[in-house]
Amino acid sequence: MKQEIKPATGRLGVLVVGVGGAVATTMIVGTLASRKGLAKPIGSITQLATMRMENNEEKLIKDVVPLTNLEDIVFGGWDIFPDNAYEAAMYAEVLKEKDLNGVKEELEAIKPMPAAFDHNWAKRLNGTHVKKAATRWEMVEQLRQDIRDFKAANNCERIVVLWAASTEIYIPLSDEHMSLAALEKAMKENNTDVISPSMCYAYAAIAEGAPFVMGAPNLCVDTPAMWEFSKQKNVPISGKDFKSGQTLMKTVLAPMFKTRMLGVNGWFSTNILGNRDGEVLDDPDNFKTKEVSKLSVIDTIFEPEKYPDLYGDVYHKVRINYYPPRKDNKEAWDNIDIFGWMGYPMEIKVNFLCRDSILAAPIALDLVLFSDLAMRAGMCGIQTWLSFFCKSPMHDFEHQPEHDLFTQWRMVKQTLRNMIGEKEPDYLA
Repeated sequence: MKQEIKPATGRLGVLVVGVGGAVATTMIVGTLASRKGLAKPIGSITQLATMRMENNEEKLIKDVVPLTNLEDIVFGGWDIFPDNAYEAAMYAEVLKEKDLNGVKEELEAIKPMPAAFDHNWAKRLNGTHVKKAATRWEMVEQLRQDIRDFKAANNCERIVVLWAASTEIYIPLSDEHMSLAALEKAMKENNTDVISPSMCYAYAAIAEGAPFVMGAPNLCVDTPAMWEFSKQKNVPISGKDFKSGQTLMKTVLAPMFKTRMLGVNGWFSTNILGNRDGEVLDDPDNFKTKEVSKLSVIDTIFEPEKYPDLYGDVYHKVRINYYPPRKDNKEAWDNIDIFGWMGYPMEIKVNFLCRDSILAAPIALDLVLFSDLAMRAGMCGIQTWLSFFCKSPMHDFEHQPEHDLFTQWRMVKQTLRNMIGEKEPDYLA
């Protein structure tokens, strides 16, 4: 059934947590450059991808559903460092200075608001541009005021809040996360052991009617309390963890093995990364959060309980090593031990020399635009159809996450078709 989608009128404010980080500045520069015709939005599904319609005609996705025009986006956000977006992008060294200079004036105008930060949740970072709050609840109230002020000052019709900051330390679900009442009580009592800064951003966004996107593997919005709150406020939430490099490859290769019924004995993955993300992940508590996200991928694709002869005893190991000279240019190695007909062994080795922020930037933009679309279409709660963009897709307790990239892509297209009342085309026609 066709959904009523409100038009994308007016300006869309995109408030980024970690607006001075490598991913955020790369996304912002690319978006601004695309608006000026200085670059093409390579890697962006919303800007370049097509889908086949019921009549077998191919259309750009942005011509199928009413996405916000890039011209109507206003960027802002928070950061633990006071540098404007131009200074921050220069520091990140992801993009060349000539590419930054094409949008220098716009970048210099993007000045971060003081961040909600707690050193205990990211011990390798020492922020100087941070809020002072007596409790987590007070932190939330300050963030809510920031959102309101930005929206008014920039004449925005709508806001989306995007987490593009560092990975927080790992924490399991606790009683404080199981209901909205318990979460709010913990915030007011300033229980900093279970209420992370990212939860404050998520709560503030939802309270202000802004979709929230979690780009890291933090627990944050992936709790029953936040699911409850997002449904109460009719706000979409999505995440977690941008699927940009090594895990993207896994969600392509693992479905191939399964489709061909090839067995897997082991999958060893290691990375070197030198940016601020790599530095944060050098702390074991923060790496644990990322490790859980990365390890979850192949189990759900392989379904070992259904195919024990093929995937019943897969040894899966993931490592990330901080190596400063590499900066944002991550290198990933995978050694995959597979077996085929009559159990004969084979090996596949993958060496992916990728640019982490170059891959993540279009994902961040697409999640923002699709979240805004979902909001205007009256969708709320977990947006499972956006699993395509995430390493650790959010899901409730009644469902399993979908990791197969091709199934995830079908979910995106099916959701968009449902929005406009289209049926799937007949691919045999």
